[in-house]
Amino acid sequence: VQLVESGGGLVQAGGSLRLSCAASGLTFSTYSMGWFRQAPGKEREFVAVINWNGGSTSYADSVKGRFTISRENAKNTVYLQMNSLKPEDTAVFYCAASSRVGRPTSTLEYYYWGQGTQVTVSS
Repeated sequence: VQLVESGGGLVQAGGSLRLSCAASGLTFSTYSMGWFRQAPGKEREFVAVINWNGGSTSYADSVKGRFTISRENAKNTVYLQMNSLKPEDTAVFYCAASSRVGRPTSTLEYYYWGQGTQVTVSS
């Protein structure tokens, strides 16, 4: 199984980025997909999750209204559209796959992880 994130980079506060995560080696359409992030010196935290068919999503309070998670099962890809970025969003962003039904939000519920992509928001 391989999850490969892309789309990170350096952006000014208020700007936007779109992260992508391409999955291979698993039956993508049967997995819930999540995005997590980890800032330096902090624990990895939940950002967003989407269920297997895209019909249900959940977000961390800190990103609600600014980030949107979506997926294209035909392309084995999950996305995270990030708008109105803030310096406190600076972190390495990871996508992950979970076989749990619903919208898992704990890192413990995810078995497969990508390598991460750096997002840096300057003030």
